[in-house]
Amino acid sequence: MPPLNALRSFESAARLGSFNQAAEELFVTPSAISHQIKSLEAFLGLKLFQREKRQVQITVAGEKYLVAVSHALDELDAATRRLISAPNTSSLTFEAPPAFLSRWLMPKIKDFQALYPDIELRLSTGSVNKIDFDHSDLDMAVYFGDQPDDDDVEVHLVHRSVVVPVCSPRKMEEDQIESLSDLLKQPLIHVTSRRNEWQRLLHKSGVSMTGGEKGLSFSSTQLALGAALEGLGIALSDKALISRELQYGQLVVPVEAELLTGKAFYLVYPKNRQITYGMRVFREWLLGVMGLTEQED
Repeated sequence: MPPLNALRSFESAARLGSFNQAAEELFVTPSAISHQIKSLEAFLGLKLFQREKRQVQITVAGEKYLVAVSHALDELDAATRRLISAPNTSSLTFEAPPAFLSRWLMPKIKDFQALYPDIELRLSTGSVNKIDFDHSDLDMAVYFGDQPDDDDVEVHLVHRSVVVPVCSPRKMEEDQIESLSDLLKQPLIHVTSRRNEWQRLLHKSGVSMTGGEKGLSFSSTQLALGAALEGLGIALSDKALISRELQYGQLVVPVEAELLTGKAFYLVYPKNRQITYGMRVFREWLLGVMGLTEQED
């Protein structure tokens, strides 16, 4: 293996296109950068830069090598940050959309802790459909949307989204909501990023919207369900996310209609990251409680 300092000097000089700027970045002299790169070229038996007067130009071989060296240094940096922040392989840093985390996962965390008391969970909410493993200490995350198309990420189906109309029991009784046409007389609660779901559900059931329906829009599922609980209208929700509210009668399904949205929740994590004990048991538990196996993915 070539010396690490020589690789760092090469990567910095190639990226910045200057030995002087590389020296400033690495807090060394330009001659030190030049010496390190010459030693690397001697080790490889190849020219990485063409030197002309006071200018340097990376060679074709240097450009190819830069891709691999940059990737390797990024991996080393990420692995070091993960180890420093979470040296215990029995810990797990996990992120999920707010509704999934608070409404589905949190009520089941006690079951996981009973099975695996040695696992330290670090949970946080994040963007519904944007996860950045490269610039964070995340081990795993749940992503909502279309199936991720990323060769660098392992993907496991967790739950397909099927939504149904929901409202408070009082609203259903007072407004006598018994059919799909009755729904159109009520304020329809939308999630801004999924405004077409009401239209799709009604169209599937043979009912057309006129465009004059009253409505409310919210930026998240959490807020939309909060409005439904307050009796402000009829929302659409995945049954899995409101199982407690349905069980305790806080929300009801006034009309039997459902829509397979085409979206789903996926468990994702980087392919190039070593699977720790905590990651492995959490993956198996999550897929197990959702009634899925890795073969069904």
